[in-house]
Amino acid sequence: MDCTYFGKCGSCTLFEKSYEEQLLFKLNREKQRFSDLTNLEFDVIKSEEKNFRNRAEFRMWKSFDENNNPIISYAMNDFDKNALIIDECQIVSNHIKEIMPKLLDEIQNSDVLKTKLFACEFLNSTKKDILVTLIYHRKLEDNWIKKAKELEAKLNIKIIGRSRKQKIVLSEDFIKEELSIDKSAFYFEYKEGGFTQPNTNVNIKMIEWVLSNIETSETDLCELYCGGGNFTIPLSKKFNKVLATEISKTSIKSALKNCKLNSITNIDFIRMSSEEFVEALNKKREFRRLKDVDLKSYNFSTVFVDPPRSGIDETTTNLIKNFNKIIYISCNPETLHRDLKELTKTHKIVKFAIFDQFSYTKHIESGVILNII
Repeated sequence: MDCTYFGKCGSCTLFEKSYEEQLLFKLNREKQRFSDLTNLEFDVIKSEEKNFRNRAEFRMWKSFDENNNPIISYAMNDFDKNALIIDECQIVSNHIKEIMPKLLDEIQNSDVLKTKLFACEFLNSTKKDILVTLIYHRKLEDNWIKKAKELEAKLNIKIIGRSRKQKIVLSEDFIKEELSIDKSAFYFEYKEGGFTQPNTNVNIKMIEWVLSNIETSETDLCELYCGGGNFTIPLSKKFNKVLATEISKTSIKSALKNCKLNSITNIDFIRMSSEEFVEALNKKREFRRLKDVDLKSYNFSTVFVDPPRSGIDETTTNLIKNFNKIIYISCNPETLHRDLKELTKTHKIVKFAIFDQFSYTKHIESGVILNII
């Protein structure tokens, strides 16, 4: 059974509806969910209908032909969690779609490349820079490195090999990206293993939505859960200074690199959790990581949060209530609703948007801007 269109594999859960129908379904669901908190009209940020994902992961499935020769295929789980062979995927970017069959042919014709190959991950930029991670259930030896380097050169891609306690980077472990945001160019490096937004066009529109709904300020911005600086760097143009926190070492390294790429000097990135940051602000603990940062020098007016699916913890919620403006980007409407019930005790929702990052699934991202009452 092949999969050449939306809906046969378990990654697309709203396949029975057209794009406009599935988007309307999610919009109405979220309006109902948040009806006790706001009656605002929601801004709706649409996705492309096809070829919108710049990040994708596939299982590698082994079957056998009539002569008992092994055949390697891409696969996903179907709705019953069974492996479903995929001939083509319509939601991945055109570049990933183009590379997938070429890569598979090369792997199929090489015992070194296909033996105990378990999974394949793609990371792609709009500049046609592409990184492929091949994941194995065996140790990778010199013969694999030689063959993989030949493949890297032949397909003009970057390859990383992974197995247990082993990571082999053949050339680079990142891709280069250039985003046009409000007609300005921003440059990023996205590292393998770090978080990136999967739908680049929607990501750009998300950032532009935030920028269009805040004014340029002479005060400072505090950002929690900043990742690699995806929002931080464009938002820095709107504020005097920015202080941004993130727990991931990989993301902090990326954020610092991305700052240099954009020649931005008004951002301080700190590797600490939001809970630790609250302790630092309240002077409950001293942190060596803050030895070069003068917290007293900041005049915060706005806080930007983009938390994980679990939402914001109680300590952080109490902190952000002290800011005049709260910008909240959420990947989980359930925890967003929970957090907004608390935040609307001190703040009023003035803007609400949904961002269709994950078309043909039930997932939706949201953006909310609140002003202090």
